[in-house]
Amino acid sequence: MKRRHILIVLLAAAAATAAGPPTLAPTAGPPNGPAEVKWDADRLEFAYDGRVIFSGRLEGLPSGSRPLLNVYRTGDKVNQVILLVHPDSRTKLRLSGTVFGSGEAFPCEADRRDRGPLLVRHVSGLSQSLLNRAVYDRRGDWVISVDANPGVVIKPREDTPASRTFGLEAEGAEIVLRFRPRYYQAHRGLRFFEPWSYAAWPGPVTGWISWFAFFDRVTEKDIVETADVVSTELRPYGYHILQVDDGYQSGNGRPELWLNANEKFPRGLADLAASIKEKGLTPGLWTNVAFNQADFAAGHADWFVRDAGGKPVRGNWVDFSLDASNPAAVDAVVRPVYRGLREMGWEYFKLDALRHLRYEGYNANSDYFRRKGVDLVAAYRDYVRAVREEIGRGVFLLGCWGIRPELIGLIDGCRIGTDGFSYAGLAQFNSWNNVVWRNDPDHIELNDDRYRSLTVTSLTGSVLLLTDKPGLYRTPAAEAARRAAPVLWTLPGQVFDVDPSRSDLLDRVDAEVSGSGPRVFDAGLVPVCDLYLLEVVRPFETWAVLGRTGEGVRRVRFADLGLDPSKTYIVFEFWSKKLLGSFNGEFIPGPLDPAFRVQALCIRERRPRPQLVATSRHLTCGGPELADLRWDGLALHGKSRLVAGDPYEIYVTEPAGFSFAGLEAEGARVDGIERLPELVKVRLVAPAGGDVVWTARFETGVG
Repeated sequence: MKRRHILIVLLAAAAATAAGPPTLAPTAGPPNGPAEVKWDADRLEFAYDGRVIFSGRLEGLPSGSRPLLNVYRTGDKVNQVILLVHPDSRTKLRLSGTVFGSGEAFPCEADRRDRGPLLVRHVSGLSQSLLNRAVYDRRGDWVISVDANPGVVIKPREDTPASRTFGLEAEGAEIVLRFRPRYYQAHRGLRFFEPWSYAAWPGPVTGWISWFAFFDRVTEKDIVETADVVSTELRPYGYHILQVDDGYQSGNGRPELWLNANEKFPRGLADLAASIKEKGLTPGLWTNVAFNQADFAAGHADWFVRDAGGKPVRGNWVDFSLDASNPAAVDAVVRPVYRGLREMGWEYFKLDALRHLRYEGYNANSDYFRRKGVDLVAAYRDYVRAVREEIGRGVFLLGCWGIRPELIGLIDGCRIGTDGFSYAGLAQFNSWNNVVWRNDPDHIELNDDRYRSLTVTSLTGSVLLLTDKPGLYRTPAAEAARRAAPVLWTLPGQVFDVDPSRSDLLDRVDAEVSGSGPRVFDAGLVPVCDLYLLEVVRPFETWAVLGRTGEGVRRVRFADLGLDPSKTYIVFEFWSKKLLGSFNGEFIPGPLDPAFRVQALCIRERRPRPQLVATSRHLTCGGPELADLRWDGLALHGKSRLVAGDPYEIYVTEPAGFSFAGLEAEGARVDGIERLPELVKVRLVAPAGGDVVWTARFETGVG
């Protein structure tokens, strides 16, 4: 992969917080049909949607033999299968080729393995993992994969904003290539997934929300004081959103009730948005689809869902349900709210009670829509489409709460579970994150479970919003939050859900009539997975961070993590700052420290000379701040982006034959050097923050 292209991607992701995703030109999307397959002697080529997506050469097939090609259809699902087999099962075939994808293609696993522990995989960069057996192209929603048994290696080659190529090597007596078009849309059953019409939100979504801190008693004074604290204590570490939740509005329903704040916010919403922005933060606002004014509903009955007698119906939690199939209703009730709030300067929106509008409002009254000859799901999408059109694509829109598959393409993120943080859903909908939308496991309180909550949320690239009283962020409890942000932009390492118990039940969405609690397909509360792996790929180095939330897996095999089992790896636990050692084949991570309840295990390939093991800025041991790293002669050169005044610890090895001679830094002062068993720890402090170039020097000839 070319370094300049990776740097472009990383810089674009960092800048995308304000810019939002790019606007895509309208298109009908690719066909839901097989690829055109060409076979010429030993050459194999797939063409799909007007371009070549795979070209390769097969070695070992007897002269005159041909691949076996079959296409299978089950409903809308198309499986195209190419069987390459040698008559003699003792003779291996070798397929070497290139997969050609768009700028949104990435290597991954497309099929569940039958061995190894449950493991949720995400990647910052383009994966180099030995677990990969497929390439998924999000822009075209297709996947090409190799079935189990033959050995497979897939590695990124060229990477540009418009296209990516991947080398594919497969070897075995039998090789099965599988092509699946419309993968998420048809094979995963997400009929509104049209990725050619929208881009995934590209930047981190990190910040603070008022709900569990103040509930609906929140005041203007609370928000202003919190903005002061978040700006000084958390913003330098990557927290940029400040979202006001329920409690500011004058009521739920008519536009003026949303646009004119209640007496607790005397200066009004425009002034509040401006004051939040003055602190360098993104102002966010909670809104709700519920409509509570009975007199207004009675006076505009044709704007609401009605019973057979023409009277507006009521539903729990949503009260009166606006009929979004009526453009006049949307123009009068929905659009003015979001147009007005956007003009006031609000730049992040949480849209709540969506489940209740769908279940109690629309599903429970499906006869109303049948009488009108209207598709109720289309009407439901029209409501949210109006919100999206008024706020624009450059503003993050969070759908809340529970899984909302019918809103795919309209919302940037989804609160995937019930009220209160739970990381179980991050294994139940892991394949959706940054492909379908950004997963939101709900906001995090800095309680006794904070290290675990923050670790899993950060390693999976999910929405990370804190929700404590602001004074807590000036105490040691905030240290965990500082080390979890910014959240790196990630891609899933699997295009299936590790725990499918929820996503396999999505067909129930159309038959729900109550949203009084979590539905069977919403993210649950009981995790079944203990391991969350983030692969960090940079131009100068690739390493892994394994989040371990339980002790169900007592021995970790490097092969199960997609690492080369023939190599030696150094393992460092981030939270305890403990070096576990160097290992071949596997390692024993040991019991969880009760102070943290989680491990963040940084795993780097061991080198035969001094090397960086970890840094203290972020739980990924260098993911967001390490900009360059190289060994030259007897010096280890690094470049790190530091937070002003934040002590920065660098852990480097001091192997036999080398002796640490000192470290010098431009832009920071050395604040301490400590020799540890097998390691040297150097502390830097950069008063002004920013880029710091440092060099660790070594001498040779000592034991």
